[in-house]
Amino acid sequence: MKNFYFFILTFVALCNSAIGQTTIPIYDNVLFYDGYAGLVNEPTAPDVVRLRNDLFTKKLTPEILAQIGSTLNLSISISAACDNYDRIGNINLAMVPKGALSYDLATTERIELGRFITPFMNKNVAPNLVPYSFTVNNITKILKDSYLNSIYDFWIEFELFGVPYAANTQIAGCSGRNDVFYGTLNFETNVDVTIPNNTFVLPLNFKKDLNNYADGASDEIGFTQRTITFELPSQINNAKFYLITSNHGANAGGEEYNRRWHYITFDDTQILVYKPGETTCEPYRVYNTQGNGIYGSTPRSAAQWQSFSNWCPGAVIPIRQMTLGNLTAGTHVFTIAVPDAVFAGNQGYIPVSLYLQGENTVLNVPIFIPLDFECYPNPTKDFIAVNANSTIETIQLCDAQGRVLVTQKGSTSQANISMANYSNGVYFLKVVSEKGERTKKIVKE
Repeated sequence: MKNFYFFILTFVALCNSAIGQTTIPIYDNVLFYDGYAGLVNEPTAPDVVRLRNDLFTKKLTPEILAQIGSTLNLSISISAACDNYDRIGNINLAMVPKGALSYDLATTERIELGRFITPFMNKNVAPNLVPYSFTVNNITKILKDSYLNSIYDFWIEFELFGVPYAANTQIAGCSGRNDVFYGTLNFETNVDVTIPNNTFVLPLNFKKDLNNYADGASDEIGFTQRTITFELPSQINNAKFYLITSNHGANAGGEEYNRRWHYITFDDTQILVYKPGETTCEPYRVYNTQGNGIYGSTPRSAAQWQSFSNWCPGAVIPIRQMTLGNLTAGTHVFTIAVPDAVFAGNQGYIPVSLYLQGENTVLNVPIFIPLDFECYPNPTKDFIAVNANSTIETIQLCDAQGRVLVTQKGSTSQANISMANYSNGVYFLKVVSEKGERTKKIVKE
């Protein structure tokens, strides 16, 4: 069976070559490990960096970028090691300041290019390879833009979270192992194409969980809605949003098996309404070779699949494109709402990724990235550490009534606020930088 799949992949590669396409290897059979475990000390290819057990990164060299034309397809293959459950994987683009040898995940601008779900796979049962494909032609404009290349290096991340605990006892040969999946990524592109140098891109939300029960996961506890406000430095033409969402967290509650309407609003106008899920998951049954999955022993009807399935194990998650036309300079507001989501027992989450892309009306306009920061631990007992995506000018700790308790000036993107002398309760942390200001709630316990 493996020889058959190798033949198919070779045949496709030959066909692509015949019609003026080229294949660029990015990751070759990299091995992912238990996402909950400490970082493994296993070798990688010289140009591949393991950031976490579930995350690799690789800088795109000038030689790779030179091969990319105006079309781009992400060709992915995943095979099971010792994980036999459905897991979330994704390909990301990290926009790293030019010349940096490494980068911080918390403060680097990142875009999710594509998301997929692994099938329930038994590594001992064929087929043990599942293919995925994403067409992301718009990304070529980012990768080829001369101004963006002058301020950024582009790194491609390959992310796939897995855990081996069930397979350790359910899959022959997996006892005691902590490797979970193998992954390969190739770029497929055309050649010798000129692309204009006028691309604008604005990362807005990278895999941030949306739910109605966790602090910071929505606009307000009890409501499944997130509002994203951003500023445009100049008019942007032919603008488009690119959105990826998927519902997760089944167990006794969650939203993994509940199809809910999603409402997208931009500048007070509803621009998209959708309910996730495919017509049927039967085309992916062949890849679900482990009997612990949702497929069962006999085919389901389309109506049965539509009654509960938000996505199919073994399939890609749609990239939803919203055409906006020309956008004026100034403030704009994006909102995603899933009002019927329940999250029973405070379980489940909807990872949301969003970015805006268009054409600059003025060349070499700096990309405006709104202020964002992480504060942890939260809840806390002694202190709050702050890690922002820009240099902090001031940071204030306020009580629940809004009274300022501490004002601290900054000179870097990081800061620490002592909480040891304050009573338990709710507080607010306000951070100001050149990219704006933002306030987040923290809890002292």
